[in-house]
Amino acid sequence: MASVSLEGLSKVYPNGFRAVDSVDLQVAEGEFMVLVGPSGCGKTTLLRMIAGLEDITSGTLRIDGQVANDVPAGSRDMAMVFQSYALFPHMTVAGNIAFPLTLRHTPKKEIERRVAETAKILGLSEWLSRKPGQLSGGQRQRVAMGRAIVRKPTVFLMDEPLSNLDAKLRVQMRAEVSRLQRRLGVATIYVTHDQTEALTMGHRVAVLRSGVLQQCDIPQSIYDNPANLFVAAFIGSPEMNLYEAVLAEDGVSVKLGSQEIALPATVAATNPGLVSYASRPVIVGLRPEHLPAPGVGWSGPVLKGEVSLTERLGSQLLVYFSIDAVRASSEEVRAAADEDLDESEVTSAGEGIALVDARAPVRAGERASFAVDTDRMHFFDPDTGLAISPSARLIAAH
Repeated sequence: MASVSLEGLSKVYPNGFRAVDSVDLQVAEGEFMVLVGPSGCGKTTLLRMIAGLEDITSGTLRIDGQVANDVPAGSRDMAMVFQSYALFPHMTVAGNIAFPLTLRHTPKKEIERRVAETAKILGLSEWLSRKPGQLSGGQRQRVAMGRAIVRKPTVFLMDEPLSNLDAKLRVQMRAEVSRLQRRLGVATIYVTHDQTEALTMGHRVAVLRSGVLQQCDIPQSIYDNPANLFVAAFIGSPEMNLYEAVLAEDGVSVKLGSQEIALPATVAATNPGLVSYASRPVIVGLRPEHLPAPGVGWSGPVLKGEVSLTERLGSQLLVYFSIDAVRASSEEVRAAADEDLDESEVTSAGEGIALVDARAPVRAGERASFAVDTDRMHFFDPDTGLAISPSARLIAAH
């Protein structure tokens, strides 16, 4: 078992491109740490630096307290699971799992024992004589993991290991990988661009953007208290609604377009930094599930919008609506948006999403009201993009 410590770790390529910028991160023994962010944010480069597959430009990497910057990859006692599985097609399952032990000239009987033990853990015992081409995608992924497990490394590194699987199998394998990591108790650093994977699997989640660590905390805290606009826009599905707004002079309401939302005293109490934004622009964030249809007797604030589309999700209804407020269009929000969308789609004014009960009387083409859970509102500085809240931690080291 080992811990991993990154102290100001950076990677700058010869052309001047800074892929990783001064990342500080502590991964404890037995911890499952997930690195998440959009494509090109530096998460795989960071993983490869830890593995010894990329040189470190500056900073210090410690493995179990010992500086490892110049330790060869083969001597770091880490096992890496790749996105592509990287199995040998001419070898059996048993041969693939045994390969790292064979390279180390481990005695044959010990190899057989450890391969059998690993296959039992992964449910591969009856497939040991088959070759990768005869296996399903999930079975091939188990074999790739078995090859890592059989070495009994002190650290596991996983680079988007589930991205080649179909949606149903990916959900199943998420649970299997999490159970396996808990059983083995080995520090694991797991890279993904899928925020659902990050939130469901990680003990802690580290969000990266352009090589810079944006926030690191337990999944629920990342979701409930995003440190900045990028994290708020990137984490959550459906995405958070983010609007340009103005805080009233007395701070007891916020104006979104032509609509004014009253803020109870609890909002000021939990966001004391808001007092300095009186009469000033802010960016307001509301997650779709915090905009339900008003129940009978609801007396709190509502947001009214024109419904353009509804999608049934079993017990819930996903409602697309528009208001006359302008949706936030900062660089941080655009960076977190789907890479396939162009800027005009990302910043369309007034678009919003609400998640309501499936039986709510909400229909496309009609005007609807949504109850505003003001205690779940998020406020951000429009210039810095930082959360206006003392509870949002940029980096939580423990």
